[in-house]
Amino acid sequence: MRVAVVTDSAAGFAPGWSAPGGPADGVHVVAMPVLVGDDILTGEHDDVTAPLMLALAAGSDVRTSRPSPGQFDRVYARLADEGYDGIVSVHLSGLLSGTVEAARLAASRAPVPVEVIDTRTAGMAQGRAALAAKDAAASGGDLQASAAAAAMAARASSLYFYVPSVEQLRRGGRITAAAAWLGTLLSVRVILRVQGGRLVPLERMRSAARGMQRLQELVEADVATRSGGVHLTVHHFGNEDVALALADRLQTMAGSGVVTTAPCPSVLAAHAGLGVVAVTVSAD
Repeated sequence: MRVAVVTDSAAGFAPGWSAPGGPADGVHVVAMPVLVGDDILTGEHDDVTAPLMLALAAGSDVRTSRPSPGQFDRVYARLADEGYDGIVSVHLSGLLSGTVEAARLAASRAPVPVEVIDTRTAGMAQGRAALAAKDAAASGGDLQASAAAAAMAARASSLYFYVPSVEQLRRGGRITAAAAWLGTLLSVRVILRVQGGRLVPLERMRSAARGMQRLQELVEADVATRSGGVHLTVHHFGNEDVALALADRLQTMAGSGVVTTAPCPSVLAAHAGLGVVAVTVSAD
């Protein structure tokens, strides 16, 4: 059985990973639109980073949107035409975006069976789930086995955020449940975690140095609870030097574990704002 793997751009693959021979080669990525004023940006990395940074710095209106069901219709139909017998479609948490619902609608009318996975996470925690499905399919796994590999990888992953300001999250309506906890301190630095598919605030910080230190401590504590190897990814937006320094410190802690860095997916950076640092912890 030939099984294809689809995900969305919230997966956070690093530049070059989807190129021929890259770690995500063969994973089909559906772009998630970022709206800056009247402009719709649908790429990643170089196509989006500069205009999104400028818009966030200027306080311009920045929004995100789910891909349309039609985008998934076209991808699923193309993969069926290419001879795939089934598709695993691995997506951003349904509690953060309507993407998974668009994928399910398209799956219901696709020409081949499609298993849609709500990872209940984002970034490379989601990306690792897509890669797990790809590896299972490459090893001869059928549709159900490949989907199960993705779901298992997603459940075994964690995602932590350091956000230097919650203003952009407030504008996007992503911290409504935490409003009482945050009070009116919109300039406060916050550590958040994706838990149960939602963004959950963990701690407030008065300084960036303490915020990064606490982020590192949380990741180290997470890794310490795991018996096997780990993959860590440090996402960044507008502060690559800070992310690289954190990755170096985490590599010392992780030993033989794999630590990589990647730009924060634009659909997440649009809500988290400039200066966000996120760390994913995934099982090897």
